[in-house]
Order: sequence, then structure tokens, then C-alpha cells
Amino acid sequence: MDGGNMNVKSARLLAVAIVTLVVTTAGGSAATAGGDGPRGGNAFQERLSGYQEDPLVLSTTGSGQFRAQINDRTGEIAYRLSYTALEGNITQAHIHLGGKAQSGGISVFLCTNLGNGPAGTQACPAAPATVTGTIRAADVIGPVGQGITAGQFSELVAAIRAGATYVNVHSSLYPAGEIRAQLGHDHH
Repeated sequence: MDGGNMNVKSARLLAVAIVTLVVTTAGGSAATAGGDGPRGGNAFQERLSGYQEDPLVLSTTGSGQFRAQINDRTGEIAYRLSYTALEGNITQAHIHLGGKAQSGGISVFLCTNLGNGPAGTQACPAAPATVTGTIRAADVIGPVGQGITAGQFSELVAAIRAGATYVNVHSSLYPAGEIRAQLGHDHH
């Protein structure tokens, strides 16, 4: 094999390597900006348990799962909340503003049986059950005392992506919350 032919093959391999690097880097940036995690991403899934409650509830048999998909283009969050084996009867479920081991105000009602949610809030079915819905700006009620006013959808999304929100399922036995899941990656 002569040197000229070897240089052509080396140049082709180098070109393929550069294209692969550029495509991989661009793909990585796209995944970070709109990928599959709440820190800048759009889809996330969390497990609810009593061990995440504040104050800590150790004895509950209840558990659950929360899945959500943020759509920045339409300004919506599609969600699915499932819960099972609650020790009390479910009373309500929300997204709250608050960090790990912190209680915070309600930002969005997911369901309620107490008649205390905004008009159109769905009832919470008895466990085991799944509640689905779509959160829009009109569903964001605050918490005003924590800097989010009614309708501030972008602030809710920013808080979710920062790991500063949690889902809480309340029951008759544990009115402050029976199972909870911190949203975002910062809580692990």
C-alpha cells in the first residue's frame, strides 16, 4: 500500500470521527435542553412513600408513582398520579413548593374530595387508583407567600426543574400527607 492511499484513508477516518463527535455533542446538548429529566428536561417519574413525608411518616403501607411530561411549547404538564394501599382514605393530592424535608404551600391541586380546590378540580378516587390530567397556567394557584402567584406556569416549571417541588397525597389518617415524592434530581 502506498503512502498516498494511506493518507486518503486516514483523512476519511478523521472526517468520520469529526462528524461523529459533532453529531454526538449536538445530540447531548439537545438532550440537556429538552431531554428526559426535570433539570432542563421534560419528562420525569418519581415514587411516593411515607419516608419522604415531613414530618416523617414511617408506618404507612401506602405508596405511589407520579409521572409527568412538561411541554414548554404548549405551556402544559401532562401528569399521571397512581397510589395504592393508603392507610387512610384519600382526601386530596397536590404539587407543593418545597425542598427535601421541607413543607411548603400548594401550587397545584391534582385532585380533592374536600371541595377546597379551584373550580374543575377532579375528585380523588379511593385507592388503589390513578388520576390523570393536564396542568396549565390557570391551574397554578401559588403559593403567593413563596413568590409564585396564580397563573405563573413558568415559575412552577422552573421550581420543578430545580428540584424545589414535591407531590403529596393526603389522607384521613395523615391529613398533612401520607405519601410524598420530591420532584427533580436534586433530592437523591
